[in-house]
Amino acid sequence: MSVKQPFTELEVKKASSGFYKDHSVEIALLSKGIMVALVLWALIWPANANGVLGSLNWRLLEDFNAFYVIIVGIFAFFLAVVALLPRTGKRIMGTPGEKPEFSNFSWFSMMFGAGLGVGLMVFATAEPLGLWGSNPVVLAGEVAGNSEEAIQSGYRYTFLHYGFHAWAIYVVTGLSLAYYAYTRDMPLTIRSALTPLFGRLMNGFLGHVVDVLGVVATILGVSVTIGFGVAQFIDGLYAITGMEWMMDMTGDAPAPGTVGLVTGLAVIMGLSILSAVSGVGRGVKYLSNLNLVLSVILLATFVIFGSFLFAMTTYATAMVDYILHFISLSFNAFGPQSADSFAASLPEAAAAHADALRSGATNAWGSFDGFKSGLKGDAAALPDNVLQAAYSAGEPGRQFGWQAGWTTFYWAWWIAFSPFVGLFLARISKGRSVREFIIGCVIAPALVCFAWMTILGGTAIDLELTGGANGAIIGASNTAKLFVTLEQMLSSGAFLSGITIMCVVLIMTFLVTSADSGILVMNTIMSGGEQHTGVKHRIVWGLLLTAVIGTLLIAGKTNGGADPMEALKSAMIIGALPFTMVMGLMCVALAKALYRDSLREKHEETVAAE
Repeated sequence: MSVKQPFTELEVKKASSGFYKDHSVEIALLSKGIMVALVLWALIWPANANGVLGSLNWRLLEDFNAFYVIIVGIFAFFLAVVALLPRTGKRIMGTPGEKPEFSNFSWFSMMFGAGLGVGLMVFATAEPLGLWGSNPVVLAGEVAGNSEEAIQSGYRYTFLHYGFHAWAIYVVTGLSLAYYAYTRDMPLTIRSALTPLFGRLMNGFLGHVVDVLGVVATILGVSVTIGFGVAQFIDGLYAITGMEWMMDMTGDAPAPGTVGLVTGLAVIMGLSILSAVSGVGRGVKYLSNLNLVLSVILLATFVIFGSFLFAMTTYATAMVDYILHFISLSFNAFGPQSADSFAASLPEAAAAHADALRSGATNAWGSFDGFKSGLKGDAAALPDNVLQAAYSAGEPGRQFGWQAGWTTFYWAWWIAFSPFVGLFLARISKGRSVREFIIGCVIAPALVCFAWMTILGGTAIDLELTGGANGAIIGASNTAKLFVTLEQMLSSGAFLSGITIMCVVLIMTFLVTSADSGILVMNTIMSGGEQHTGVKHRIVWGLLLTAVIGTLLIAGKTNGGADPMEALKSAMIIGALPFTMVMGLMCVALAKALYRDSLREKHEETVAAE
């Protein structure tokens, strides 16, 4: 019995003339309308925008934290099954016998630069250090933060956030798009990935909605990445020049100020628009190759002058620990702890003070000593053993707050980033097998991320653990930790200055790569999957992306906010949620497509044998 042919007649209606010639007017206007409204809101009422975004973000985290955690675990296991099945894994994304468009070196360097380049520069030291001090094992009281015993659990969650799960998110989107584009000759756009489920409905308004969700998620995901990167760029310039006008000097440690952030953003985005105008074949490819070379030099510096033996020992033990805990890390989700649940867990002596105790006991970013010092009145007079029991009663709340504020933030960030990275991976992966795509884009870059985290982060931890840094690295802002680690590791001199300058250049090229790739991807969606889009549209989206980042950075400093990234992060998590649901449907659609294609192949083989 023959199997019905798949639906491939996807049509994205495009304008035949005018400014939007060869672009979808509906997608462009809907996407730009949402972004312009966000920019105007943040520009005219920054305090209101910051407050509302923060409140809505926390409400969504309370309701959807478990959804984010569990669906990312499903993504990882889904890809493992697809890669391991012989018939699906060997399928070529292209015509039979077609060779890959890019060499392995260029392919890997492009995916690395676009996928996690900026994130690694900012968090290769900040993430291990932060998780060394606070992670679920520390919150449970099993080990003390910033101790030798906390290193294993700290790296367990570091590998979780930057490992196979993170890249699985990108590959779910990328594999779906590449499969339909290169095996069914369909447009390289988000709606193509849902055609096995919705067929012709993707030609209409539903298809526009799916593409707009992809564009909005892309803008917000790229915005957060560029926001972190620009902050580190300014920290690097400050480390080189000492120019205080770029910095906010009012806190415990210098941090990039609003003027510095906006100035750095203008420089980076100007360069990225120029690069995007040159096209993926020139600008992105050449910058990606430069990124990889400079990255190797930076890693070599840490290998030679850093704590390499400590790093490699940590890499091996952390990898084993990560794999052993892979299933629990994938699906262990926490929910918010209600006031009644907390009160019911308190010892009898503390029950009357439940309201006074709850806030401190459920604070994921506090400590027992901080909990005690924050109490007032009768609650502060309770015996230590009662307070310890009350603090233990708040552990479920602390675990939820930590997961929602750390792991779920990362999942939302990578999901918001996935239309951009997924489309980009699809564009550069024609001619590769499904198995090669999954292994190349999940396992290989994750292993490199692990190396960055253990070599750079391990050196920072070792300097603090042995007392050499004396708290200097821990006390620095997240975006400054790399430069403080270099200073502690290399002391001073011309070599330190040279490496710091190289890091600033590397951050700049990573930022430009991410931004111009994002601009190209947004225009690909607007044009219904076309790989070559008009220069004017790249410029417009580059300017709009700059406005989104700039206004939300300014809004983040209102209402007494110490972190200019807060409004950006809140907007990103909110914007990522609808696309998370789209990605879940992508997995169902791809499973159906692979199954039906296998049935067709078997039928054709049977007919040929007869």
